[in-house]
Amino acid sequence: MKNMYRLCFAVMLLLSQAAWSQTKEVSGKVTDSKDGSALPGVTIKQKGGTSNTVSLVDGTFKLSVSSSATTLIFSFVGYTDQEVPISSVMNVTLVPANKALSEVVVVGYGTKIKRDVTSSISKVGAKDFQNLPLPSFESALQGRAAGVFINQGSGKLGQGLNIRVRGISSISANQQPFIVIDGVPVVSQSLGSFTENDNPLATINPDDIESIEVLKDAASAAIYGARASNGVLLVTTKSGKVGKTKVNIGYFTGWSDPTKKQKFLNSAQYKELFSVAAEHSDFGALDPAEEFEFETGTTDWNSTNDVNWADQAFQKGSISQYSVSLAGGDAKTKFLVSGSWNDQKGIILSNRLDRANGRVNLDHTLNSRIRFGMNLSMTKSRNYRVSSDNAFTNPLQLNALPPLHPLRGTDGEYNSATLYYNNLIDQKGAFNVNTTYRSISNAYAELTITPDIMFRSQIGLDWNNLQEEQFLGKETLDGAPTGNSFNNQVTATIVTATNTLNFKKSIGDNHNIDGLLGTEFQTGNTSGASVTGIGFPSDRFSKIASAAIIQAGSSTETRFAFLSYFAKANYKFMDRYLLGASFRVDGSSRFGKDKRYGSFPAVSLGWIVSEENFLRNSKALSFLKLRGSYGRTGNAEIGNFSSLSLYSATAYADIAGLIATQIGVPDLSWEKTTQFDIGLDFGFFNNRLSGEVDYFSKKTNDLLLNVPLPSSNGFTSITKNIGDMENKGWELVLNGSILTGAFKWNASVNVSTYENKVTRLVIPVPPGTRTIGRLAVGQPFGQFYGKMYAGVDETNGDALYYQADKTTTNDYSLAVDTIVGNPNPDYYGGLNNHFSFKGFDLDVQCQFVKGGDIYNMAGFFQSVNGDYFDNQTVDQMNYWKNPGDKTDIPQPRLYSGNGAGKSSRWVQDGSYFRVKSVNLGYNFPRKLLSRYHIDNARVYVAGSNLVTLTKYKGYDPEVNSGFVGTLNLGHDFYTPPQARTISVGINLGF
Repeated sequence: MKNMYRLCFAVMLLLSQAAWSQTKEVSGKVTDSKDGSALPGVTIKQKGGTSNTVSLVDGTFKLSVSSSATTLIFSFVGYTDQEVPISSVMNVTLVPANKALSEVVVVGYGTKIKRDVTSSISKVGAKDFQNLPLPSFESALQGRAAGVFINQGSGKLGQGLNIRVRGISSISANQQPFIVIDGVPVVSQSLGSFTENDNPLATINPDDIESIEVLKDAASAAIYGARASNGVLLVTTKSGKVGKTKVNIGYFTGWSDPTKKQKFLNSAQYKELFSVAAEHSDFGALDPAEEFEFETGTTDWNSTNDVNWADQAFQKGSISQYSVSLAGGDAKTKFLVSGSWNDQKGIILSNRLDRANGRVNLDHTLNSRIRFGMNLSMTKSRNYRVSSDNAFTNPLQLNALPPLHPLRGTDGEYNSATLYYNNLIDQKGAFNVNTTYRSISNAYAELTITPDIMFRSQIGLDWNNLQEEQFLGKETLDGAPTGNSFNNQVTATIVTATNTLNFKKSIGDNHNIDGLLGTEFQTGNTSGASVTGIGFPSDRFSKIASAAIIQAGSSTETRFAFLSYFAKANYKFMDRYLLGASFRVDGSSRFGKDKRYGSFPAVSLGWIVSEENFLRNSKALSFLKLRGSYGRTGNAEIGNFSSLSLYSATAYADIAGLIATQIGVPDLSWEKTTQFDIGLDFGFFNNRLSGEVDYFSKKTNDLLLNVPLPSSNGFTSITKNIGDMENKGWELVLNGSILTGAFKWNASVNVSTYENKVTRLVIPVPPGTRTIGRLAVGQPFGQFYGKMYAGVDETNGDALYYQADKTTTNDYSLAVDTIVGNPNPDYYGGLNNHFSFKGFDLDVQCQFVKGGDIYNMAGFFQSVNGDYFDNQTVDQMNYWKNPGDKTDIPQPRLYSGNGAGKSSRWVQDGSYFRVKSVNLGYNFPRKLLSRYHIDNARVYVAGSNLVTLTKYKGYDPEVNSGFVGTLNLGHDFYTPPQARTISVGINLGF
């Protein structure tokens, strides 16, 4: 037995010596060909093998390779890849590649060099929006990404954004793009109570983001299948890089005010207008003082008060942020740790938002085959919210109060004897707070099976906990007389498991193939509970536990699941002919068992024409690529149980029971969008002038809509696939490096269009009682439809409307309903300029929208020539006075409805040009900083929403439509304006 052990030991020793002799060590240094500086973080890989490493801080590297290895491949972002024959000592210089073409673009489940992309993708990098006080990270795309129309919606902090990628592709299902952060699909819908929507993405720190890619066409988005009809946003957070640990500290503070304040009547103007209105009322000459007293219950008509109630809705806003990050790494491990604190005081009374963020990103290479890592984040935010636009407690509703009312009563408290509720009372006796905890995290592992095949497994988590607390004191409108408290807690958890098998292969000199196979499983659970209490001993006892009566309580839980299989492949021939294809099958629990699965294929082609012999030596043309794509995507963002018959628990006479609440639709199917795209990428004069042109055509079938039912059924509506819609449009991007000397000037402009049309609709959707948006075959989504206002009869001051024969009438009932506007823009885009000279840099970003009509619903009350006692905008003083007067404002007639009917009178042009952001900074010389052991230092002043040019008469052309539904685009009803912000800050690097 001992001899056997000795023999085995000898064999093992010989084998180990043989294995040792089969490897050799290579060392060297990598430098930049331009200035000879060391390049850390360069990937060095054995060609045809698995051995790899990265260069160190000083550019040096060591690598053990097989004895048969002959070539190393050197690759680094921004530089041309090089294959270098192996020698004992290797000193390699890398040549900078064309920056635009060698840029790495994040695509579905991977990355790609921009030169080889055959689909339509817009990218916005961190440098484009750093040091700007953004309300949320999505707003960084506004005016910067072609084909992406963003409406801020409101100046309220934490307000959601309306994002449309290449038009509108749904009616009732979600219209927002699908958002993926570091490979983790996230919830972008509000979890709050239905009247108080928040933007859950406002909890994410924009400073943590490295890049945002927008997948616009089917070729890029179809890999996400059933979620991709509205486009896909891929968000990549920052990570550590090879090199010494760097510490970055940032701080900025700023001040804000409204972009615009509307002008309303002062007391003298108010009395004049309503005296005339009372005199000419259809009910005969009225006494304005008596009518005012009857409506308000006060004798303030005879007072000397002159209160600017509109100004009371606003406060001086402020913002400050502290941030710190540590990042670094070596050949084995890269890390980033960051934290920030952001505190904002909004421009609307009582609106405040604070946010604390923490993040740890870690990547570790165990050996040449195994790599793993994680991205961990946690956020806590508190949003002191403002009520919905149509609520009497919204501060902007103060606009309606007559200037004759005093601000405070004789007791020094806010005056409660007003025409409408004086919601300033809420400032003392009410609050409405959202506290949100959120984590978007993932962990992954990669196994290199062969030099060409790699397996990756990732688990992702999006955990969101929302705690709502609302208290209404005894003196408030909704809390009187005993106080009212509402508590709500919602937790949403989404877990996504993704496994992919990636392959990449070069065959000879002319063939390159790459692709992947993958599976994904996602499960989501949302649960919540709420409770309402009344009867509080004092407004100081605001917690629900102090309530004398627990008035109501409810709870809910809902779940969903997705199971997906997907594949994609890319083929490149002779470095110029490109082919891409993808296929995904999604299964969703949201649909009936016979409609549960959907398939989503896509194909794309590309031809780099500039690589052909007849163009290769062109002095003017640097790059030219023709690309085209076609594919199908879906929209599954509907209710989790829309296909099922539902029952809910109820009680009668304290006896428990069930009641039917929804009719099941087992054949409910996906909304499906097919899209064709053709594009051209070009560059001239060594790419100093470059750009993109795209044409797209999207057709959506089986639109989901809630169809009304006869009341005899016991149900009001049922969800069905009842329509089709299409979007067509153009996108143009131009980039120019205009000056390249000591003074540098780079500019970029993008312009986009989309033309939307409903092509099939089983049941037309008419406007509401006060809204004018509708759906009709052959017309755009949300088209404005109502009476056409024809101005004022010069002889008598009557409001006029158009009849069917185009003649006018003062009889509102005889006027015909017709098309009165289109809320969709004609075109939109952005203009971006970057200037630098020595240590100074200046960024100026502008955005513009042409078209996009707005229906100013507040005009019903405040621009209606004194029909009721609401205060009026100052333009109403230009009312008709005498025969022959030319004006569009009818004669004031109290209670008479002269021009007060729903019509195009309040449809206004929503076009605007806005200086969105300006950032002026100075970078201190490194020689000066080195004395203090500082790597870099920058001070700056920044501004946002500095100038807005528009003909729109409301507060702001970016208006909210949430309270009137997704159909009613461009409806403005007391929507707060955007904030104009000036900030100063400093960034230090060590």
